[in-house]
Amino acid sequence: MSLDIIQPEDLDRPETYSHVIVATGGRMVFLAGQMSDDRDGNLVAPGDLAAQARQVFANLGRALTAAGARPDQVTRIGIYVVDHQREYLPVIEAARVALFGAHKPTDTLLGVQTLAAPGYLIEVDAIAILD
Repeated sequence: MSLDIIQPEDLDRPETYSHVIVATGGRMVFLAGQMSDDRDGNLVAPGDLAAQARQVFANLGRALTAAGARPDQVTRIGIYVVDHQREYLPVIEAARVALFGAHKPTDTLLGVQTLAAPGYLIEVDAIAILD
């Protein structure tokens, strides 16, 4: 599997994501939106975006592992944040870097009114390409 990361010359230089990833591989892995649940399905840290973000990205890592995938094989993530505000970005980025390190998948971040159940503040889904 190979990922060719492209940052077009005539676009801005984002610090946290890639504009384009061209993936060549044999198997695609689609991960459902991960929320801030613990192993037993209980909401972690109601009202605490930083703690929920850490849990969400940890859960995403567990889902990747279960599929036989690594974080550096992720090509795209979708981030959904309740009542998103610009000052949330560093909090989300810290949790993201804990999973992805220097790897920067493409992403879309959307502010949403609510998620599947009360108390959840962030959800992240992903696509990975494997050999």
